[in-house]
Amino acid sequence: MKKTISYLLVMGMAVMALAGCGKNIDSGTSVQSSQESNQESTDDSSPVTIKAVIKDLSADDEVSVKFLEAVSSGVSKELGREVHIELAPISEGTYSESMGLLLQSGEIPDLMYFQGGDYQFAITQGILEDLTQYVNQSTNIKALMQPYNNERLANYPYLLWLSPDRIKVPVVRQDWFDAAQSGKVLLENSTADNYKAFFKELKENNNLKAAFTVPGDITELDTVFNLAFGVEAAWIKQGDTYVYSKVTNAEKEKLAFYAELYKEGLLDNEWLTKKWDTKESAFYNGDVGVVSGTQGSVVNVYNNKMVAQNGENAKLVILPPAKGAAQGYTPSDVSKESRGWAISKYSENKEVAFAVLEYMAGQEGQILDKLGYEGEEYKIENNEIVLTDKISEWWPRFHESIAKFDAPISSKTPYFSEAALKSLDMVNTYSSFDNGFVIPDEYATNWDACQALYIEFAADVISGNRSIDEFDQFAADWNKLGGAEITEYANTILK
Repeated sequence: MKKTISYLLVMGMAVMALAGCGKNIDSGTSVQSSQESNQESTDDSSPVTIKAVIKDLSADDEVSVKFLEAVSSGVSKELGREVHIELAPISEGTYSESMGLLLQSGEIPDLMYFQGGDYQFAITQGILEDLTQYVNQSTNIKALMQPYNNERLANYPYLLWLSPDRIKVPVVRQDWFDAAQSGKVLLENSTADNYKAFFKELKENNNLKAAFTVPGDITELDTVFNLAFGVEAAWIKQGDTYVYSKVTNAEKEKLAFYAELYKEGLLDNEWLTKKWDTKESAFYNGDVGVVSGTQGSVVNVYNNKMVAQNGENAKLVILPPAKGAAQGYTPSDVSKESRGWAISKYSENKEVAFAVLEYMAGQEGQILDKLGYEGEEYKIENNEIVLTDKISEWWPRFHESIAKFDAPISSKTPYFSEAALKSLDMVNTYSSFDNGFVIPDEYATNWDACQALYIEFAADVISGNRSIDEFDQFAADWNKLGGAEITEYANTILK
């Protein structure tokens, strides 16, 4: 990362970020609707409380309280008025369900993080603010927006999520890759056949149980192979008509290839029952050779854990997507953000709520968000930031993007490993946009049934319980279940 910030500036940032740590944040035990409780004064210098729901942060947790005090202090200095961020309590259970219960009770915070369940509140109930004008008028956030962020905001302007796209890339140990003669061939010409040859050699060389494993579905396989077989988007144009990709001949050929991998022991025969933790354990312990991880942060974790367990020679190599009819990782879904920040349409403090997001997208906010506190997660040595072991326990609470993050971090303790940075570059090289769209409520039930039918059929074919020759019958069943009607709708909106 570029070393462009002086020691004095870094120290100043740290002081500003921590300056609020002596203040108290209200527990938020009696949160009311923002219409009633957040009546903004006509005096722009008056104190303001932003009520927020933030995943994994709690008013009862000291780490959360300290962090939000620091954020509140930084935003206060930025705006020249006193700002307090107060956490609204939510019930136990899955996060999206708990958020839904809170909002359905009529208690609507100013600032909300969603991880699913946002559509009904944005579209059906209309309680989320259109963020377009705020982003357009911003400085820090606009600088972090990537093409896929802009597309999603244009299609669904209610969520903002500044993070590398959640594209999963395949990784393998460097020492195992170097020992495989087929590895170099794969990098030069990554056809499906060359991938299969690499998997065979990898398994034989290292006495593996399987070459590749996935956690219960084929999404991570699809990241590598979809485009090579011609599954280039959710909807594929055939003549003048769009057809859902999962009922095309391209999908049929791809599933047949997966069935071959399974039959030959290259795809883990326990893939259907694998979970995230068992998938990762199999990788670290040397039972499998290749797994996929989300570009950037997850690849960074995989790399660091692999090196810690197996030595520096086991650092990770990022593998390219398979090459065939086309080449690329899974296209980015730009119909909407799958998660992210929203602001209440009824908030009396919309500008201040957005100012929190804007501050955390600036360099000072990013240092706090990504690096934590001086003396704990990092220290200053020779005008550089040296990360401590505690950084492994820290994660960004607001924005994961490192697009404009140029803090002077020492090369001795890089924020991201070489593998993590390479994964970001590879996705940029092999990226494209999907043409999927948000399924309207009237089609949602049938759509879910169609998806379930596909998942069952694909699992049965890959595992050898059904023949790929039954694909045409599957496609006919898919259409009868509602697929034909949804396809007709798709052709009214896709151009």
